[in-house]
Amino acid sequence: METTQPQKIELKSFLNAHKVSRYQYFIFFLCFLILLLDGYDTVVVGFIAPALLHGWSLNHTELATMFGMGLAGLTLGSFLSGPIADRLGRKGVIVGSVALFGVVSLASAWSPTIGALTFMRFLTGLGLGGAMPNAYTLAAEFCPDRLRSTLVAPIGCALGGGGAIGGLFASKLIGAYGWPSMLIVGGVLPLLLLPVLMFGLPESVRYRVVSGKGRDKLAETMRKIAPGEDFSDKEFVISEAAPLNSPVRGLFARNLFGGTVCLWIAAFCCLLVVYFLGSWLPVLINGTGIALSRASLMTAMYLTGNTLGAIVLGYYMDRVNPQYVLAFAFLLASIAMFSFGYLMADPLLSLIALFITGVGSGGTMTGTNILAAGYYPTPNRATGVSWTLAMGRVGSVVGSIVGGAMLAAHWGIAPIFAAIAVPIFVAGLSMLALSRYRRMVARRSGADAVEGAAAVA
Repeated sequence: METTQPQKIELKSFLNAHKVSRYQYFIFFLCFLILLLDGYDTVVVGFIAPALLHGWSLNHTELATMFGMGLAGLTLGSFLSGPIADRLGRKGVIVGSVALFGVVSLASAWSPTIGALTFMRFLTGLGLGGAMPNAYTLAAEFCPDRLRSTLVAPIGCALGGGGAIGGLFASKLIGAYGWPSMLIVGGVLPLLLLPVLMFGLPESVRYRVVSGKGRDKLAETMRKIAPGEDFSDKEFVISEAAPLNSPVRGLFARNLFGGTVCLWIAAFCCLLVVYFLGSWLPVLINGTGIALSRASLMTAMYLTGNTLGAIVLGYYMDRVNPQYVLAFAFLLASIAMFSFGYLMADPLLSLIALFITGVGSGGTMTGTNILAAGYYPTPNRATGVSWTLAMGRVGSVVGSIVGGAMLAAHWGIAPIFAAIAVPIFVAGLSMLALSRYRRMVARRSGADAVEGAAAVA
């Protein structure tokens, strides 16, 4: 008796052909909440640092060690989580990461010494480093290609939103309940979200198709995305390479190696600048004698550029060559940053320069993560995104150290900002190089296809 073969549906084409469903928006919202809490728990130590400094009679070296160990945990978490997510799935890594940073943040509130808190911040960083890149990856894998940047960019803004919420909480909680209250909030909120993620967040449909794991659950998810479709006797396929023996090795495959290098350079340079400004901008502005109220406004303008820049760049990345969009933003930011050292005395021009700098640093980092999510194939997408972000974390450590070194060497304001404009300029060049590399790979792939067809003929 002849058996009927199931009809094959190419998943990527199916998602591209359908409008975005309410269920997909629900997934994006959950990813937004993950990054919101990630952003809060990443910056919370900055808000409690003054209270720790005085309450425990600490010196700045002990605080710097605590900050550094948190960044080390973030970096290691990014390096480890991507390959695990490509092997075992995105959802499990996200849920585990949120559980880790929630539990450890809560426990940190009862740290008896700065040494114990420093170790706790390292463990918290492991969870934070695993949650963010995989939330980006999962969201991107539920997007149609035409809207990936537009839909994922607002999710990236949640990181800054989490930091802003931390500032609001700090103004109310620390004075009334002490610094542990901030860590308790940072632990309780992720743990409250955890059941929602466990039962409401699906596994990536692209991962399920490529890995072959959970095919029955795949159909259930697809029915929620397209409830009017009949998926009986249907089989989803995806036109990508088979799963890799090593997701890390796949980053350096013949048609990906050059792009990997360009993305790593951009992320390294970008987060070097972001963390330099995040660590030292208020200090540098205040050191020139500018009033605290105006210094706060200038810092807020930079952070506004980060948030709005991500949304605007995401919109244009779906409509123009995304590498060109990011390159333009990087190069414009390098000019603005170079100019800022000479414009600080001008109330209007200095604000404009900082806003443009925010667009071309924090905004472009979100764009770089989105670009990585679209650049790598499903079998090693989580690794590609997380390792790109991990290289950025390395840059963040360098940025914090470089800022302190320049201040210790008594550099002037103008030379400092001229020097920090260089890495963001290099990031722009790396985006132009990535665009050229992708065109070269496309031409080479086309030539290989023609040769293969000729050989068959």
